Amino acid sequence: MTESTSALDGASLHTRVDEIFDDVLDSLADLVAIPSVAWPSFDPAAVTASAEAVAALARDLGLDVEILTADTADGTPGYPAVVASAPGPAGAPTVLLYAHHDVQPPGRDEAWDTEPFVATRKGDRLFGRGAADDKAGIMVHLTALRLLADRLGVGVRLFIEGEEEAGSPSFRNFLERYRDKLAADVIVVADSSNWAAGTPALTTSLRGMCALEFEVSTLDHAVHSGMYGGVVPDAMLAMTKVLASLHDDDGAVAVAGLAAVPESPIDYAEATVREDSGVLPGTELIGTGSLASRMWTQPSITVIGLDIPDVDVSSNTLQPSLRAKLSIRLAPGDTPESAIAAVTKHLEDNLPFGATLSIGATEGGSPWQADLDDPAVRVARAALTEAWGTESVTMGIGGSIPFIADLLEVFPQASILVTGVEDPDARAHSANESLYLPDFKAAIVAEALLLDALGRQGRRAGDAAPGTSAQA
Repeated sequence: MTESTSALDGASLHTRVDEIFDDVLDSLADLVAIPSVAWPSFDPAAVTASAEAVAALARDLGLDVEILTADTADGTPGYPAVVASAPGPAGAPTVLLYAHHDVQPPGRDEAWDTEPFVATRKGDRLFGRGAADDKAGIMVHLTALRLLADRLGVGVRLFIEGEEEAGSPSFRNFLERYRDKLAADVIVVADSSNWAAGTPALTTSLRGMCALEFEVSTLDHAVHSGMYGGVVPDAMLAMTKVLASLHDDDGAVAVAGLAAVPESPIDYAEATVREDSGVLPGTELIGTGSLASRMWTQPSITVIGLDIPDVDVSSNTLQPSLRAKLSIRLAPGDTPESAIAAVTKHLEDNLPFGATLSIGATEGGSPWQADLDDPAVRVARAALTEAWGTESVTMGIGGSIPFIADLLEVFPQASILVTGVEDPDARAHSANESLYLPDFKAAIVAEALLLDALGRQGRRAGDAAPGTSAQA
């Protein structure tokens, strides 16, 4: 690789992207066609095939490529990740480019308007599972490197994970095991969203998350609802009352001890939230405070699972016990451990009828807040603005990327930049997931501009992120 001194031009990069875009989309379509769901109930061979496909694309660019794994905390082998590298000029910063090649399960086929694992273009959108989250992120990295080619002025390390949608169970062990292969001054995580279609954003805060399973019991066996209904409290009654206690009349979280941070400087219009979320016209929004703060900087609690008989197979019985699972989103400044303790105490304090409470499995990931004074943030925002031709914004995300806490612990001196190709209508994790192609092109150009700027700054990028500057 050769060091460059003159800046790249965003317009010329857009022209080059247009010239190769059909080929880029073909590669993305090939990745979408692989059902790489890293869940135990799905065929792991598909995740391996996906890793091999990504590795082949990286090799085509001349990168040094490996497919690697690490064990989870309980010793179970993790899913394969792709790690690739290219050296930069002497003294140049090293940039780690992260994305993930695994995807969410498709869900019910009848909920899709297209085949979930067939990339289908309709106008300016490409539909398919993983088209946006996060196989487009992979192609942003690879295509930006393709655009830069011999003028790449930074050392590059590519890390394409294979189990992010499953909670990244081997991630921390992977970082520790392959620390020398991943160390970098700047880490670009291409797995987020933009403010709107046509408006770029750098994600600078993420809510943390934790999940909590618990069981409520009132009987030692099921009994006839006609014989004992009205006298004996069933587990369903106890469960609904304790679940209702989690929120106040406005729908705001009513659990003491969960952190919240000040209002966001930017906000959503209610019409935008309604359109993007698909909330029904007669449904009121919940919570208090600005809409952005409700989604980014306040906690939320959602019941995501409840083990009860289906209506079609229900019988006239009082249920003796019931199990539920909560998804709890944490504001920056909170911790999963503190949140789980607060929610557990709330459940204990609000359990009705002397019912029995059993706490089950828990999991968690920490929230994150970027340093807005980091020079790398300014460079990234400038690249986004030039690539889109629209002023970039900084924004929070209500969702979580728990492994960022691991990245910061293993590489504490690195600057972390969270970018992405999704827009509010991408419907990641849902049926009819899609990629907005004009933003996809702009994201490619933005990353090329970012890498070029970091390379031209040379060691000055180390001022933004005084890390290892280790060369691949």
